[in-house]
Order: sequence, then structure tokens, then C-alpha cells
Amino acid sequence: MIETRELRREFGGIKALAGVTLKVAEGERRAIIGPNGAGKTTLFNVLTGELEPTAGEVRLAGEDVTGRRPHELARRGVARMYQRNELFDPLPARDNVAIGVAAAAGPYRPFRAPPASELLAAEELLERVGLAGRGSVPARALSHGERRQLELAVALARRPRVLLLDEPTAGMSPAETNRITDLIASLDRSLTLVVVEHDMDVVFRLAERISVLHEGRVIAEGTPAEVRGDTLVNEVYLGKVVA
Repeated sequence: MIETRELRREFGGIKALAGVTLKVAEGERRAIIGPNGAGKTTLFNVLTGELEPTAGEVRLAGEDVTGRRPHELARRGVARMYQRNELFDPLPARDNVAIGVAAAAGPYRPFRAPPASELLAAEELLERVGLAGRGSVPARALSHGERRQLELAVALARRPRVLLLDEPTAGMSPAETNRITDLIASLDRSLTLVVVEHDMDVVFRLAERISVLHEGRVIAEGTPAEVRGDTLVNEVYLGKVVA
């Protein structure tokens, strides 16, 4: 579903990505881990079209989508949940999701009240992510954990084939972390998931395969057990205590 070939992204003399080659199968659950500055967010920005690669290739379901803009990739089924909140804060939770539902249905027409069908679909998605009964609450009035649940609903409203999750548990309490992790784990198995996450308990719960980035390169890849036992990964990221 996702393939990158020798992907490079440079900022002046800084090589944020230094030849990243990945293959993520349809329906796979892949985690991308690594220390700060490893290139994880840059990789996501290239995969979603927010940055053009300096060199290399990105393919989606076999199609070369290198350099495509974010809206073009969204139409091809790529959705992203950002590390920072990207919501319409004054709007009710229901309307935030309804905008995503409308966008999935065709060219979005702003400045109109969402029809009943879109509001119903939005309510169903809110229930799916554990926000039943919270549809009329403005996004800014939700707790941090609820806002992350809302962002997940907005991403799912686009009916994506690929969902990129950038630090989905950042800033959460243990209870909130368990809740969002359970939600992600329960998503349809046909959906391809790629997760950037620092909480290794979350990574090991969600991922079938893990790719480890360090200084813009993939230094290891494999099952959670294989990565956990990799000597180089322990030296540069996990720490000896995990090995």
C-alpha cells in the first residue's frame, strides 16, 4: 500500500531523510520509532505531501504519488492525525466530523449547514470513538483525551485507505492512553495504519512490524520481538534495560 524508494529530504546541509526505503503492506500496522531528530515527522510530511522530497519516490497502492499535494493524496485515501490538535475549535464536535464526511462525499461546499445525512454519519463516528452524547460540545471545551478521540473521528470520516497517526497518545494520562490505544487497535483490519509513537508500550500493543529511524536512515526493521532484541536499536534508542 505504501512504498518509498531511497527517499531523501534535505534542509540546506541537514539530511533529515537520507535514503529511506520502506514497504508497508495493505492492512498492515506499522510503527515508526526512533530518537528525536531521527526524521519521523519529516517522513510523515513527505508521505502526506506537505513536503516534497529532495530525491526518491513515494508510491501509494502502486501509483507514483511523489510530490502530490495534500489534497490530492487525501482524495486517494490518505488521512493523518497530527501530533498537534487540528480542529475547528469553536464548532461543535459533530460539525467537525461532518466537515470530514462532506469532504469524503465530494468537493466540499463551505458556508452551508450540514445536511441531516452528514450529521447522522458524524454522530455514528463520534459513537465509534467513544464520544456518544458529546456531539453538541464545542471542540475547545473537550478534554485533551476527548480532542484526540475527535481528531480520530475526523480522520476516519474521510474513509481513508491509509491512516498516519503522529504521536496519538502525546500528553495523555495513562487512562486516556489506554482508551485511544484500544480504539486504534479496534479499527477495521482493511485500514493500513502507520504510527509514530514514543510510548513503547503503545507501539508493542499496536504494531505488527516496526521500522527504526536514526539520523534519517532505517537502521532496523522487523517484528516487535525482533526490534526489541536488536543490539543497535537498544544502543541508539530503547536502552539496555529493554533488551
